Amino acid sequence: MNKIGTVCATGGPAEPAACSVTLGTEHFTEANALVREALERADTVEIREAFAQRYLGCGMPSGKTLLIHGVPGNDMACYMDGGAIEVFGNAQDQIGNTMNGGSIVVHGRCGDAAGYGMRGGTIFVRDGCGWRVGIHMKQFEGRCPIIVIGGDAGSFLGEYMAGGIIVLLGKPGSYLATGMHGGVIYMKHELACADVPRGLVQEPIDEADEAVVGRLLIEYNEHFSHDLGGSVDASATGFFRLRPASSRPYASMYAN
Repeated sequence: MNKIGTVCATGGPAEPAACSVTLGTEHFTEANALVREALERADTVEIREAFAQRYLGCGMPSGKTLLIHGVPGNDMACYMDGGAIEVFGNAQDQIGNTMNGGSIVVHGRCGDAAGYGMRGGTIFVRDGCGWRVGIHMKQFEGRCPIIVIGGDAGSFLGEYMAGGIIVLLGKPGSYLATGMHGGVIYMKHELACADVPRGLVQEPIDEADEAVVGRLLIEYNEHFSHDLGGSVDASATGFFRLRPASSRPYASMYAN
């Protein structure tokens, strides 16, 4: 067997306070079985030596926490329904895929399609991200999904976005917000007029937006200021928002 094992610390007479699981080169099927077993025994599970195992935290409910050291594989936290995941390193593609609730914090960068179809919860990424982050994000039954990216984004950020919030501290790639018809993208860097996608409006943020962005920047600093050796400006001064021009921004492209 490749796994090194699971160690649980006793937290009281009923349940252990925390478990530690070392994955090493264990196949993702067996790795997830180990993690699920640990989560049944404790509310906080620390994963060591994660080497691209997929689906870690998939469907995890509220009240559970994963602390991941290493690089989790694709679809980490897919369908997650609550709880918290903190990654001390980079993350691969499609983290938070169809996520309903909870929080993801990545002390590094993430790959493509983070937050695909995300319907609730928060994703904070210290550095940049790959392509198609926030694709098909939507607001669902009053939930508002949120993604905060501290670095530059790859192409197609917010593609087909139908709801929620994206905050981008770095610069976007090509084809920003293609097909976006809901939600809002807050940007630290203004787009040239020629780069504003058809059907969308770029404008300075107002006081209500400043309160939203400022709160998210404070939370970003709480997660990452130690890593960065300082805090980003949380005043939200100078941010711009990108939003659909109307409730049907692409109606003119189709026959009535």
